[in-house]
Amino acid sequence: MPIDRPGYKRDKIYTVDTTLRDGEQTAGVVFANTEKLEIAKMLDELGVDQLEVGIPTMGGDEEEAIRAIVKANLKASIMAWNRAVVADVQHSIDCGVDAVAISISTSDIHIQYKLQKSREWVLESMVKAVEFAKKNGVYVSVNAEDASRTDDEFLATFARTAKEAGADRLRFCDTMGILDPFMTYDKITTLLNNVDIDIEMHTHNDFGMATANALAGLKAGANYVGVTVNGLGERAGNAALEEVIMAIKYVWGYKVDVDTKKFKALSEYVATASGRELPIWKAIVGSNMFAHEAGIHADGVIKNPRTYEVFNPEEVGLERQIVIGKHSGTAAIKNKFKEYGIQLDEKDANALLVKVRALSVELKRPLFDKELVSLYEEYLKEKQSA
Repeated sequence: MPIDRPGYKRDKIYTVDTTLRDGEQTAGVVFANTEKLEIAKMLDELGVDQLEVGIPTMGGDEEEAIRAIVKANLKASIMAWNRAVVADVQHSIDCGVDAVAISISTSDIHIQYKLQKSREWVLESMVKAVEFAKKNGVYVSVNAEDASRTDDEFLATFARTAKEAGADRLRFCDTMGILDPFMTYDKITTLLNNVDIDIEMHTHNDFGMATANALAGLKAGANYVGVTVNGLGERAGNAALEEVIMAIKYVWGYKVDVDTKKFKALSEYVATASGRELPIWKAIVGSNMFAHEAGIHADGVIKNPRTYEVFNPEEVGLERQIVIGKHSGTAAIKNKFKEYGIQLDEKDANALLVKVRALSVELKRPLFDKELVSLYEEYLKEKQSA
């Protein structure tokens, strides 16, 4: 996605989808190998730049699925995830991927309690893995796990050391999702002021700010963004692919090289494959995105969709819905009955609206077409007998 903002440090934003790695690490989620291949193909058709497809050192079905994706000859770069261990990287290279993510913790709390090592050991392990990967000709992303809780000076040292070892980029991981957009912007600005390196934002949604934090990092100068379909991921999930792309396009007004019309189909497929329901209120791809019931909203949309819709529903594979229920107004009632070939005047519309609201409250939901027609027939009978 080209960037045209004056003074921007990079000239393009690259999308890195990790649905098949971090997304599948969601507790209770397992993709079948055929599903992993299909998701990879759908993401590639969408226009994602790089796919992080799994962890080769796990072997078995995981390795088979990665090899199958590599053999599919997709346009996207294919990346595999690794610990900062040479043997892990070798497994990835053996699978034929063109890129590797080398991940290691950088925060003191992780180094002390999880790794039970030292900062020096972290740097040495990372360098060995990076140098080995570069000797084998693959693209390298060095992942600073828990970067958001890492001392700023050590994070800069880590990034600088990674670059000197040959790493192509640094993945800034807000592993615990503890940042807000302002903190994120400051941290990425500070890091780039100290080290000239490509940065990928990898943000988690524990406090509901994954997409906002990803955008804040990009605004500060990061030029890669890690995402997952539907925001799938460990705990509360990751920044959602569909949210990040549409925000870049409509909030920032940038051109995106992504076929957004495929979002709905992709989101539904991943939801089914992951066994995670796609909520109707989900941003961008939820069916309620373009469902209007409130009277003033429906009236505005009927007159001009731009009054309450930022973009056309077709752009993400959805359809507009005017829902008739408790909060509807006469404009929506008239418009709905036009679909049945019935022209209502203001008096009839108001009379029907009373019935619609009463039945909607009784049923605790909007009304179906058959119920609306029944109300109309009931109203005509009452009108004729009056």
